[in-house]
Amino acid sequence: MRGLYLVTDRDLCGEKYLEDVVLESVKGGVSCVQLREKDISTRLFVSEAQRIKKLLEPYQIPLIINDRIDVALACGAEGVHIGQEDMPYAIARQLMGRKAIIGLSVETWEDVEESQRLDVDYIGVSPVFATLTKTDTKGAWGLEGLAKIKKISRHPVVAIGGLNESNVRETVLAGADCIAVVSALCAASDPEAAARKLKGIIEEAFKGITFA
Repeated sequence: MRGLYLVTDRDLCGEKYLEDVVLESVKGGVSCVQLREKDISTRLFVSEAQRIKKLLEPYQIPLIINDRIDVALACGAEGVHIGQEDMPYAIARQLMGRKAIIGLSVETWEDVEESQRLDVDYIGVSPVFATLTKTDTKGAWGLEGLAKIKKISRHPVVAIGGLNESNVRETVLAGADCIAVVSALCAASDPEAAARKLKGIIEEAFKGITFA
């Protein structure tokens, strides 16, 4: 898991269609898409997920469903992202299968330590910075917290929360393997251009990292 990761928010898309935002973001360089819906019916969620899945297939971009394993199975998504209050990882893995991508949010140090005992595909450090798109967390990690997690994590680290052009470089340098954004793309007037710029900053940041 590396690069730029789009997490959707239909409210932030304004008058733009969600599918258009996803497609433009992919054309701009997004490497993974998480479909997140909190306020629509299961039927509508499945229908939307099927459309997004079909849209992503030509680009070979994986679709991750937030929280809803039933929706992920129904649409044939490549994976799910679960939080600490969602279905336990072991059950999610049993239902999704060994090949599925499963990400897990970590909001406390205890979460981080527990994640090291799980065969998740990545951990989502949430949030790095305070953000209005995710208000149900237990406080921001900051760059120091992110760096501390990176030092012990055996999983790829996906950073999310308050990330944009102004801070993605320092976030990568602090240890993020992947940058997840919401408003930076969903609220952008030109998601393709915004994604291309973010991807460029991320790639330049990786060039500045010296690996031991």
